[in-house]
Amino acid sequence: MLHLAEVKKPAPKEDEVLVKIYAASVNSWDWDQLLGKHLVNRLIGGLFTPKYKIPGCDIAGKVEAAGKNVKTFQPGDEVFGDIAGAGFGAFAEYAAVPEKLLAKKSPAMTFEQAAALPQAGLLALQGLRYNDALKQNQQVLINGAGGGVGTLALQYAKTTGAEVTCVDKPEKFDMLRLLGADHLVNYKLEDYTRIGMQYDLILDVIAHRKVSDYKRALKPGGTFVMIGGSMGGLLLRLMLIEPTVSKRSNKKLGIMGYKPNRNDLDYLSQLFEERKVIPVIDSCYPLSEVPAAMQRLGDGNAKGKIVISVSHD
Repeated sequence: MLHLAEVKKPAPKEDEVLVKIYAASVNSWDWDQLLGKHLVNRLIGGLFTPKYKIPGCDIAGKVEAAGKNVKTFQPGDEVFGDIAGAGFGAFAEYAAVPEKLLAKKSPAMTFEQAAALPQAGLLALQGLRYNDALKQNQQVLINGAGGGVGTLALQYAKTTGAEVTCVDKPEKFDMLRLLGADHLVNYKLEDYTRIGMQYDLILDVIAHRKVSDYKRALKPGGTFVMIGGSMGGLLLRLMLIEPTVSKRSNKKLGIMGYKPNRNDLDYLSQLFEERKVIPVIDSCYPLSEVPAAMQRLGDGNAKGKIVISVSHD
């Protein structure tokens, strides 16, 4: 059960900065951990009770204080990043964060835009670059294209000249067309692995089918990348079996190993400044309404990212 409470203001350690949070955003990890879904998430977030008391991964804000060993940032710097590696804690007014998890926010971004980028943007970027998968003028399919990861992946894929097919519900089609989608598939009516089309690269945010289905939808030499979805047999096969099978096959399937890092955050800032990748913000909620924001994500109707605006009045 989520509730608003006063907690002690954190103090930064020697290699940490204290960030005054102005905005955060909601991710599927937050929803899955809240529900205790999937054994993997429970092992990370607490098997029987929550390990982390304050949820939330993505933040954008200002550095208020810096530990004595911090070299990159100083008070007043505007920063953003994914702080899951520091024990979560984004849905709060302050967070103490290792400097390595943060990057400087572009002055061109609002805090809300910056908060919408870290996890979704890095998942999109690293997923499309998995094993150098994305190349110029390829045919790319994104399943779950209307969410935070999908809308950013679509924009980035289009910068390479890719022909992009987006799979989602029809309520999100107008938005996806505006972002550059070339083809649209209504998942309620069609299974993209059975419509007779093949792709150079498939990025699946909600993967749950059989490996044979994904192979059928790949061109020779194609790559399937799982970003999220099934935490059962498909996940285990992609982790344990497919790395060996892919070495002998001309079709590669794998689960993307997510690696938060400053270089990729800086690249997202560059793409934003060049107007190539702009986060789509579905809605903004105040900190007091985090439960409603989480439910909005859980309902599956959000177009892009859901943002939490943190007031410091």
